[in-house]
Amino acid sequence: MEEDHKPTVKPRPVVRIGILLISHSLLVSIVCCTAGLLALLLLPVLAKNTYVSENALMPGSANPMLSSQDVMEADGLVKELTSLNMKGAEPRIHIPRLLGRHLAALGAEVNHHRFYPQFNQFHPLHFFSTPDSAISQGNLSCSNYGVSTIGIIRAPRGDGKEAIVLVTPYNSMKISQHEALSIGIAYSVFSLLTRVTWLAKDIIWLAADSEYGEYAPVATWLREYHSPAFKLNEEVCCEIDELNEKQIIGMEVSDSFRRAGTMAAALVIKVVDGNEEVERDMVRINAEAANGQMPNLDLINVVNYLAVHRQGLRVEVEKCWSLLHSKWIKAVGEILELIGKVATSLNPRWKFGVPVTDYVEGTATLASSLYKQALGIPTGSHGAFRDYQVDSITLEISPKFSMSNKARRSEFLLRSGRLIEGVVRSVNNLLEKFHQSFFLYLLTSPSKFISVGVYMIAFALLIAPLPIVAASLYSDSSRSTSSPRKDIHRSWKWLHAAKLVFIVHLWGIIVSLLPYFISQINNFTPTTSFFTWVLLSSSILFIMYLIIGSPENRNWIILKSMTISYSFIGLCTMSVINFATAELGALLMVPMCLMAQPLKLSRKTGSLKAIARSAFNLVLGFTGFPPVAYIMLKGIIEGFNGVSVGDFWKWVEALWAWNSATYLYICMVYLPCWVLCIQIIFHRC
Repeated sequence: MEEDHKPTVKPRPVVRIGILLISHSLLVSIVCCTAGLLALLLLPVLAKNTYVSENALMPGSANPMLSSQDVMEADGLVKELTSLNMKGAEPRIHIPRLLGRHLAALGAEVNHHRFYPQFNQFHPLHFFSTPDSAISQGNLSCSNYGVSTIGIIRAPRGDGKEAIVLVTPYNSMKISQHEALSIGIAYSVFSLLTRVTWLAKDIIWLAADSEYGEYAPVATWLREYHSPAFKLNEEVCCEIDELNEKQIIGMEVSDSFRRAGTMAAALVIKVVDGNEEVERDMVRINAEAANGQMPNLDLINVVNYLAVHRQGLRVEVEKCWSLLHSKWIKAVGEILELIGKVATSLNPRWKFGVPVTDYVEGTATLASSLYKQALGIPTGSHGAFRDYQVDSITLEISPKFSMSNKARRSEFLLRSGRLIEGVVRSVNNLLEKFHQSFFLYLLTSPSKFISVGVYMIAFALLIAPLPIVAASLYSDSSRSTSSPRKDIHRSWKWLHAAKLVFIVHLWGIIVSLLPYFISQINNFTPTTSFFTWVLLSSSILFIMYLIIGSPENRNWIILKSMTISYSFIGLCTMSVINFATAELGALLMVPMCLMAQPLKLSRKTGSLKAIARSAFNLVLGFTGFPPVAYIMLKGIIEGFNGVSVGDFWKWVEALWAWNSATYLYICMVYLPCWVLCIQIIFHRC
């Protein structure tokens, strides 16, 4: 008899912990979601001061060499550029010729690059290729192109294998004084670099004709720089092109495409309107590229150090201005400041908490940084360089002076030029590509950042309940079966739920392809295109439901478990590509998936708790609809003035142009999960 009683084998500790978490899934969900939100609120407190990781950069180690003579020559070029508008001359021809003449006089190699405008026309076969390969050049006239001017300095101490790029966009049809100033800044630095002996990397200056947008000239030039191609449609305009080339290109300018070495870094220089409220000239750094890519943090650190400590400029990054006046953010900051004071009084080594003003500004900057990265599109033409793994940023320099003040204009050109000179000199010192500092980070100010090891904690806490709740729902469904026949019936229920999830996912793929057909229709406004997209998507979903049968017969518990599992996989996958998109997606999807429950059950219960849950589900369902979520998020970050549903279609067009993975995430992960949650909420159980 004793042999018949086998000793029970205890499960392993990991299994027992898993069973414990699954049995208390509700408590675990509340704790993890609360901890995740608290971790997000604590990120500005946990931000660290930036520092230059690469010792070879040595910012500010040498005195600036840019002189007043260089500034005077640059100021003269600015006057020549602005005078072209007054003379009534055609700037499209005279600006490249003027720039080419000045660059050739400096001894640089000069050539002009002609490009055609790009169209944001979606094509599914081009989505996974480079952005430039999807350019449509049909129906282009001979006059429908732009001309950029390129100057190259060969480094006297280099081997021609590396280069630094300066970019100054301008409108060739009517150049503004701000654009002329940005060209003047680049020209003063370029003029200096033709004479220095310490230059070890080639210098490329691209004066980009931005008549058709700032991205087009940079992207097409980069494409031909890295992978030259022959264009068949140029043969049609050969006669007119020869005439124009003779007008644009002088004897000192080559008509062949010039190249230098591998690009080490790129700076896009723009002069914008100044802010009268600030006390000094300001530099704004735009660093976000497609799919939330960021340049190496050392590049931003060098600019920030030289601007603040050497040139006395104010450095800023984009902020969410609506949060600066938020009362609840200020209240959270006061609580954290109080906790920090108490902790310091208990132990002086416990340095926790920041002043309220720093916390509010840090939160506003962090929200803007997270939002810009999550959008998946660049914040400037520097984004074109990230497609070729070149660290690049846009510097928007805003002067605090009147354009008619000549003395202040010369001072502005001198300080801005010395800033660019210092950055070029630091990058010139590098013996290899940027690699020492962070590539994955969020900014809370120009001098503070949050590393990937810190901000991933909040995301991990937010999505941690998803697999636990999915397993708990599976366990609850298993308890209702006690016979082999019921086990078979339960497996079929899982199969039905999996089939429904697959069908909705397939529908998401179809939805992602619809814009290709909608874009073929001419004279459609963004609002009309958006509503057409929604109408076609809804019709296709209704037809697919008719084909597979009514989904009302599915067990909503099993369907919810499958939905949660699918959203967990999608969020984890997206976090590898673009963390910011996954983070904002988790803030919307996690409560929507966890709280989803049929309204019919709440009506049967009739309790206050059930009614509150039903109302919460309806609110989450409405705000979770992708266009609504985008409009609300954009309104909070940028303001609700002028926001419309057509902005969602414009954003989608930008995602097409940049081949952003955010588009695939919205159509194939977020939207199907939202549809499944709505299906659960209105389930007829």
